[in-house]
Amino acid sequence: MNFIQSAVLLAAGRGTRMRELTDELPKPMIPVRGKPILQHIVEGLRDAGIRRVLIVVGYREDVVKGFFGDGSALGLSIEYVTQVVQDGTGRVVELAREFVGHEPFILSYGDILVDPVNYRNLCALGPAEGLVSVKRNEAEMAKGGCVVVNEHFELLDLIEKASGPAPSPWYNAGIYTFRPSIFEYTAKLERSPRGEYELTDAIRSQAQATGRVRALELTGEWADVRDPEVLAELNA
Repeated sequence: MNFIQSAVLLAAGRGTRMRELTDELPKPMIPVRGKPILQHIVEGLRDAGIRRVLIVVGYREDVVKGFFGDGSALGLSIEYVTQVVQDGTGRVVELAREFVGHEPFILSYGDILVDPVNYRNLCALGPAEGLVSVKRNEAEMAKGGCVVVNEHFELLDLIEKASGPAPSPWYNAGIYTFRPSIFEYTAKLERSPRGEYELTDAIRSQAQATGRVRALELTGEWADVRDPEVLAELNA
């Protein structure tokens, strides 16, 4: 039986790189292959055994709430929390503390699309404190996070927007599984050089303190729907 039954989805941002496409819609509600990005994610999680979803909303939250409602039409229970201050991904996770309680949970950005089989793999947390999904994708390192692992695929370091030669071929794919212990590390976060509280700083701290955060390689399709060019490719 799948014992992970909760997921938290980050869908508060506007997505300014989408330009006029987000004048009326938040980015996670832009259609890809006939459905909003967020619907692909929610349905994939449901089919993997997730039963409770918390969607962190912000810009045009009315659109998200109007579309998904309480989740019953999709066979889920969906709740919402509003991110009022946009001060980084580390603080957003704090908003889920009450929702997840003492149970492990999956966390996904609301603009990451993957082959749904990966959600089942992310539910297999085992003895780890956390899972960080990765793709072998050296070309993307300047846009996101480089994940450094040992021979057992245990996370050693997480480097944001690595410049110069990357120390690892593994790219942070933007979906995670956490135990509530992650909150010990988000609570201690300080602002990064860009002035935000970074979730990746908390993950690095937990990995280096416990040695029990693992990387999980995703299979099949993966897309960060970050701009109109990626969107056009997906909808071609």
